[in-house]
Amino acid sequence: MSSRSTRLTILHLSVLLAFIVAPRRSEGQLEEWCIADEQVPDDELQRALDWACGKGGADCGDIQVKRPCFYPNTVRDHASYAFNSYYQKFKHKGASCFFNSAAMVTALNPSHGSCKFEYVP
Repeated sequence: MSSRSTRLTILHLSVLLAFIVAPRRSEGQLEEWCIADEQVPDDELQRALDWACGKGGADCGDIQVKRPCFYPNTVRDHASYAFNSYYQKFKHKGASCFFNSAAMVTALNPSHGSCKFEYVP
């Protein structure tokens, strides 16, 4: 099996698992966040991060130095924050959590410490 088909299989299984174990809001709606796929190389994540924070219109202020989501200071962590910002901001206008296969939806809140990932119902 090629690495791309393996990645797609894992993604499909992850999405299926998310629907099975996902916390539900009182209205029956799933809580979802958009994060960087662990299997995507940093250079691909960086390109998607640059787009999200630039033309994509994500709010990337909190991943800047001395802001609550700067640490851990990794491309993967910063991309996750930016992808989620974009997704939450534009999902009701048809945006997806795709980023050229660099991202995935999760039902587990990725917030940590003082870094809070936005969720928009």
